Amino acid sequence: MIRKATARWDGGLKDGKGVVSGHSSVFKNLAYTFDTRFEDKHGTNPEELIAAAEASCFSMALSGELGKAGLHPQSIET
Repeated sequence: MIRKATARWDGGLKDGKGVVSGHSSVFKNLAYTFDTRFEDKHGTNPEELIAAAEASCFSMALSGELGKAGLHPQSIET
């Protein structure tokens, strides 16, 4: 299975804006700006998206390892 994402940035660093989309179309054209990345503004940023990917991967891996040990968690929150 191939999963891809794209990002587009228009303009300068501080006055520009960008969007990020996933190939699966589950998320499409999520907006991000300098302010959402470096200031306390509402919106996503690349670090948040990476953190979400790492957290979901860890949760799945932990569930798999617990399953191998005969334990079946109802929920894992990372």
